[in-house]
Amino acid sequence: MSKQTYVPTLLQLFRQYGYEGVTISKISQATGLGKASLYHHFPGGKAEMAEAALMQVNLWLETGILPILRNNEKPLDKFQAMCAETNSFFNEGQNSCLWAVLVLEAASDDLFHTQIRWAFSQWIEAISNILIAAGLDETLAKQRGEDAIIAIQGSLILCHGLRDFAPFERVLRQLPQRLCEGI
Repeated sequence: MSKQTYVPTLLQLFRQYGYEGVTISKISQATGLGKASLYHHFPGGKAEMAEAALMQVNLWLETGILPILRNNEKPLDKFQAMCAETNSFFNEGQNSCLWAVLVLEAASDDLFHTQIRWAFSQWIEAISNILIAAGLDETLAKQRGEDAIIAIQGSLILCHGLRDFAPFERVLRQLPQRLCEGI
């Protein structure tokens, strides 16, 4: 099997345990691969495995979110579709965000900061561009883009802390209207 076969499992493991908490033994057990086979598929070890999982999340952003935000729909429709896709990807708040997990760990932040910064920046910029095109001031548009990501990420963290996924769903329900205020 190709190494892509194991990426969904790696994504789940790194979401659940973080970079520092995932051991090669846990990965071996979850994938059913021996350590030698893991290193055959991922010669760079755990860092390469985490990077493959991160690339999967960044691919979701590139193919699932950014095209929605760049289509010719009305701003409210774009934001509603973005929130629906986000809700699906994070399984109604039940899946942690790999970006958040990795950026909060010092060891992994050093390894993956550039890719995570790129992803957040792309998402914020796509939201901002819609708002600017709709007539919002550039500074306010960027702030709303940042606030949208803060709301999504913060609600994911809160949901996992409370073990209650209602805040995530509420944020995604309210976010499109909040983004469109005044346009």
